[in-house]
Amino acid sequence: MRDLDQNAALVLFSGGQDSSISLAWALERFDRVETVAFDYGQRHKVELQARDDVRKAFTEFNQKWRANLGKDHRINLGALGDISETSLTRDTAITTTDEGLPSTFVPGRNLIFLTFAAALAYRRNLGVLVAGVCEADYSGYPDCRSDTVTAQAAALRLGMEADFSVETPLMAISKAESWRMAERIGGGELVGLINQYSHSCYLGSREREGDWGRGCGECPACVLRAKGWREYIAALPTNAGTSQL
Repeated sequence: MRDLDQNAALVLFSGGQDSSISLAWALERFDRVETVAFDYGQRHKVELQARDDVRKAFTEFNQKWRANLGKDHRINLGALGDISETSLTRDTAITTTDEGLPSTFVPGRNLIFLTFAAALAYRRNLGVLVAGVCEADYSGYPDCRSDTVTAQAAALRLGMEADFSVETPLMAISKAESWRMAERIGGGELVGLINQYSHSCYLGSREREGDWGRGCGECPACVLRAKGWREYIAALPTNAGTSQL
């Protein structure tokens, strides 16, 4: 089995709230961190710009992170968008399908992302894959579940004969708890940076600004983010203030 550097991580980094917090988590733990994004013709392609903004903000926020944050990669997965009839890859209304899944579910997306990320990490000698998938608030996506990620990690190790590990720091926590994780890592300033620069809106909108960030305010991703933000703020000590947020 190929020995990969277990002090080096590749973060699957879309530029959203979850992947931004996961990137901060990784930068605190690993000596070398690289990031990867996937362009699959997503409707909310603005997230690809948001991720550049988050990376820049992180390097300005923390000198250690500036030293640890390495190369950024973008992988063209246009074929995935071509074969996917979903509300993330087509200009269609966001609904619930006959199978009970949200129409934003792109079949196989996270499995494909992890496979391509592992192939890249193999070449770059990065032993840890970090993904911001979350089971507690997973919006009905079966490829965000712990069992799915565990099975995929085992397949990657077997299929590449390499000692990959897959870390999912947000797997068992809510959106509000993920904000608390960001606060533990970098205080209110880090929370404010992620809230300002990260992007969650499925429609790709940055026009509407709320205390929870920017987006359309109505799609499931915006609703979930706003709900988590309100729960996080409500639980803050009354004397803490929110001036840094």
